Amino acid sequence: MMETQALDFPKINAVLRTNGTGEVTINGTSHAIEAANEAAVLNDALRLITETAAQLGRPVRVSTTDPDGQGLIIVSPDGVVSEATPIKPTPKREQDRLPVKAAPSPEPAKAATVPAPAPAAPSLVETPSQPADAPPVIFGAAVTAAPVQEPTAASTPLAEEPAPPRSLKDTSFLVSAPVLQPATRGWRGALSRLGFRMAPSPEELAEREDIRTVSQHWPGPRTVAVANRKGGANKTPTVVMLSAILARYSGAATIAWDNNESQGTLGWRTEQGGHNNSVLDLIDSSKALLSPSAQAAEIARFVHHQTADKFDVLRSDENDEGDHEVTAEEVDIAHQVLTRYYRLIVMDSGNTARAANWRRMIHHTNQLVVPVTAIEDRAEAARLTLQTLQSRGGHDAELARNAVVIVSESTDAKRSMSGDALKRAKDEAQRIAEGFAPHVRAVVRIPYDPALVNGPIRYDALQPVTQRAWLAAAAAVAKGF
Repeated sequence: MMETQALDFPKINAVLRTNGTGEVTINGTSHAIEAANEAAVLNDALRLITETAAQLGRPVRVSTTDPDGQGLIIVSPDGVVSEATPIKPTPKREQDRLPVKAAPSPEPAKAATVPAPAPAAPSLVETPSQPADAPPVIFGAAVTAAPVQEPTAASTPLAEEPAPPRSLKDTSFLVSAPVLQPATRGWRGALSRLGFRMAPSPEELAEREDIRTVSQHWPGPRTVAVANRKGGANKTPTVVMLSAILARYSGAATIAWDNNESQGTLGWRTEQGGHNNSVLDLIDSSKALLSPSAQAAEIARFVHHQTADKFDVLRSDENDEGDHEVTAEEVDIAHQVLTRYYRLIVMDSGNTARAANWRRMIHHTNQLVVPVTAIEDRAEAARLTLQTLQSRGGHDAELARNAVVIVSESTDAKRSMSGDALKRAKDEAQRIAEGFAPHVRAVVRIPYDPALVNGPIRYDALQPVTQRAWLAAAAAVAKGF
């Protein structure tokens, strides 16, 4: 076997980066690689490794590192690549384990302590004396000698009757089990594209499962409420990111609704359509939108489509001269209209849990999301939000128990670019996440990303690690549907 011939000498490490660079280290000697793309980096790396294998006249083992993690491959002198199985040494406690020995023969038991079996129910285990070399049979911790029974005519199995022919109704030549697609990322993916079929890494499998989860369609509309009683807790970026991921992957009609009491910021962080209409205009036209003759495209007069991220936005009232506050009845009307035109509704909210529109939002909610930045007062506000819902009991309490908490790293430490500040920010995010974990269904951490700080929010503008974290967050939310 090629793998058994591949010794640990020489020690080879290969690194593949997403920026078009790589590095191959052979016994401590580093070979930096720069190329136009990932495939060219891989070709150069494989050339160096294959030359080493050819010089030795045998396959070599290579430790690989890429953004998805680490792995092991085997490269032969003629450039054939296969996946290696990590060698796990036998634990010392297993090496030192003594062989099992038969227990010494017990002394004859007294008749009073060992009752004879009743004739109607004979014992299944006989206990005649056995030769010294009889094999032991272990039941739990005890070792009991098993008798050797000679076959008898009565115990000889009868010839089996031929099985009846199967019906064509029960036969199918179609493969129903899902086929595992080869790797598409990192070293494994690059090798698969060169013709070496490699299995996906655990990280890629986890990502595929998250994508499958957010790509589902559920019977009936689903409403997500994003709530925290403190401003600056990342509510609006959370609404945008969840809406973008759910819309992109599921293809379902998705609306992000700014359910602020008066003016919210969702409209400022997203694209504006060719009009200035808001939730109040939609409520005023609700009868026409709910009429049997209304067509699906008519909703476009009231919402603002996000051309890249494929969801729509229903803005809050931005009239500086107005002082209208959305009522509970108006929330009911708007929600009725939106469930007529959309499968998924993600609601932004204000900061007042006692407001009528806030409480009515909770009434319509299927999944609660509580965002929080890694700052103590935001975390405390998130805790109080959950506590308020728990104290109300019923549907509200169930939402709190089933909530998803999304913890984003603080931006202040990132702006300073201090190493100590960065570490403190990560430690604080971890501490807050661990604090919420026992009380809710899921907690997801989001790394800092400058694309979420100011201006319009676009999924494509995020760093890959941030996109992956938000995908995990959206999958956690979708599991609650």
